[in-house]
Amino acid sequence: MSQHASSRSPRVGFVSLGCPKALVDSERILTQLRVEGYDLVQTYDDADVVVVNTCGFIDSAVAESLDAIGEALAENGKVIVTGCLGKRADVIREAHPDVLAITGPQDYASVMQAVHTALPPAHDPFVDLVPRRAASAVDDGIGIKLTPKHYAYLKISEGCNHRCSFCIIPSMRGDLVSRPIDDVLREAEKLAMGGVKELLVVSQDTSAYGVDLRYAERTWRGSAYETRMKSLCEGLSQLGLWTRLHYVYPYPHVDDVIPLMADGKVLPYLDIPFQHASPRILKLMKRPGAVDRTLERIRNWRAMCPELTIRSTFIVGFPGETDEEFEALLDFLDEAQLDRVGAFAYSPVEGATANALPDPVPEDVKQERLARFMARQAEISALRLEAKVGTVQRCLVDAVDGDLAIARSRADAPEIDGTVQVQNGLMAGLKPGDFVDVEILGSDEHDLYGEALIEEMAG
Repeated sequence: MSQHASSRSPRVGFVSLGCPKALVDSERILTQLRVEGYDLVQTYDDADVVVVNTCGFIDSAVAESLDAIGEALAENGKVIVTGCLGKRADVIREAHPDVLAITGPQDYASVMQAVHTALPPAHDPFVDLVPRRAASAVDDGIGIKLTPKHYAYLKISEGCNHRCSFCIIPSMRGDLVSRPIDDVLREAEKLAMGGVKELLVVSQDTSAYGVDLRYAERTWRGSAYETRMKSLCEGLSQLGLWTRLHYVYPYPHVDDVIPLMADGKVLPYLDIPFQHASPRILKLMKRPGAVDRTLERIRNWRAMCPELTIRSTFIVGFPGETDEEFEALLDFLDEAQLDRVGAFAYSPVEGATANALPDPVPEDVKQERLARFMARQAEISALRLEAKVGTVQRCLVDAVDGDLAIARSRADAPEIDGTVQVQNGLMAGLKPGDFVDVEILGSDEHDLYGEALIEEMAG
């Protein structure tokens, strides 16, 4: 390293790919890098080494991760790989033998060790005995966030106890390991103090939170809370934030959180990956398969909390899926009337047991079914959003774009759901992180349009 380079702090570039759970891993690594005196830079040219946090869940994500590693190598030359694809080091080494080090998901210590080897931290005898501040001007104990200031992902556990036949996450991230509830609530409290207005609770299976700890009781703010989903919601409701639940399995005890939604303690929003509606396909997927009970549960949830928004994901073209089973899936959409839906054509994932199932669906049939599925859901979504025209929706502003404020209602998670375009956002003086009541004047298949009720604005 040159004399000039050694006189400044070592610089690290960072590329973060994958799901919100991987994003939280990235935030923790970046925070540790800052604590140890590394500067974080935005370009390959400015970096002394580049860390790539990869995704390895489906083939397209593997390809994207390998492309990102290749780009970092071409542009910088010194690359450390971490994240889910790190569990398949042979795949990475075969494509990119020159990477400096490979570590798996959540292995923060190994990532830091690799960075230390490639780029030793600068030694400053005047400050090395003093903890460094977080990236923000105020040391709030939160560290670096990759989301906007007003919302944050709150990861409550790692790993998963399910063995869905299409999924390799347990082989990458291991069995369920829940964080003790007081740890989670303390982190949420710090995020609230740092200006966060919305918490997005994420895990591989939020409904199973605490089962590995036998729902151990811990104390927070002088009260006892069990390490389980309902207690978590009760604790988070004390912070006065929007709390949104993601990745919830449709178990009977989900019923316990619906009254909290009806009472306004957590957002009336459930992200439940149903995946299919054919009992036989669900059995092949190794998923819960009582479809009639699922529909009954949805009806009961909506009876308890009429404002409930349900988002889900589905896989079409799973091995062995017949025309009749696909039609049953469309019938389920008509019955369930879900608000937000994502879908994927089945894609083989290396290491997934579903690859060995007979009767794979031809690619052209998968794509035709996917198009039909999304067209059917678009009709449902358009009608459900049209029903909101004329109502007033409480919204959280994400951005201001010209005259418009781009906001989200309680029914909209960031990145994956729709938005509420506030036509008079600039005139209303709206800023990211503001809450505002919006009169809904129009809708389409995904988004709502309206105007801020200026006299009732709240920050």
